[in-house]
Amino acid sequence: MSLELRVGNRFRLGQKIGAGSFGEIFRGTNIQTGETVAIKLEQAKTRHPQLAFEARFYRILNAGGGVVGIPNILFYGVQGEFNVMVMDLLGPSLEDLFSFCDRKLSLKTTLMLAEQMIARIEFVHSKSVIHRDMKPDNFLMGTGKKGHHVYVVDFGLAKKYRDPRTHQHIPYKEGKSLTGTARYCSINTHLGIEQSRRDDLEGIGYILMYFLRGSLPWQGLKAHTKQEKYSRISERKQTTPVETLCKGFPAEFAAYLNYTRSLRFEDKPDYSYLKRLFRELFIREGYHVDYVFDWTLKRIHENLKAEGSGQQEQKQQQQQQRERGDVEQA
Repeated sequence: MSLELRVGNRFRLGQKIGAGSFGEIFRGTNIQTGETVAIKLEQAKTRHPQLAFEARFYRILNAGGGVVGIPNILFYGVQGEFNVMVMDLLGPSLEDLFSFCDRKLSLKTTLMLAEQMIARIEFVHSKSVIHRDMKPDNFLMGTGKKGHHVYVVDFGLAKKYRDPRTHQHIPYKEGKSLTGTARYCSINTHLGIEQSRRDDLEGIGYILMYFLRGSLPWQGLKAHTKQEKYSRISERKQTTPVETLCKGFPAEFAAYLNYTRSLRFEDKPDYSYLKRLFRELFIREGYHVDYVFDWTLKRIHENLKAEGSGQQEQKQQQQQQRERGDVEQA
């Protein structure tokens, strides 16, 4: 997009940095403050506009202020042929960081993420909302002083699961088409059952095992159509016992998945129990909450390596200069 697009007379559009479940995401600048922001664009004429819907969920979640781990919406409106949403610019996604760390995360890093991820979804649920698209791409790290905070993003598929005033739960339904990402969605979602709080939490369980194992048993299955692929993933997910999926890892991961799968449609999950499972394991392993993640160590290591090779190069240049000097003197 070469044209200079100004948004709400306050923001300048920069380079494209990604795509969400709907629309594209660009880096932008607040013209007044120089602050960097994220700008999400969607064609206003699109058949199923989602951005206004997503902006509404962010506003519901941020009502009251002081919220940790949910980005702020700085502007929403229609600009020319686009629906535009401007929000806080965050750091890389957990999927990006997982790739950066050679597609495996340590137990310590996974546990530090687990507690925050459960806490974020607990907060989202407390606002009568379910996310319905749990995947590592939808959890981002913060930047600067908030670099250790996990954020949950992309509410394009979110839904209210109860009336915020009366807390009347949505009715149980079957025959629903799959909403979300097949790799991480719950077994009940595969079976066409309306999603509720339990499904977001089951999805987190699969993400954690993906981080520890490096992949999930239902990845890379061959199929001719999307429907056939979904059905093969569903079959493999249902026939892989939790104990097999979590084999070689602490029992808490199997306990987490067994608990989330045992919840009934309207049940309020015991978030404290789930966070405690992982916190106690963290303490028992002798870890400390220092927010030194695998990628923190890898960046330090790479910087040292770069500095080391830089110094090596400098020494070689000095040596060559000395040798040249010796030749000239001779």
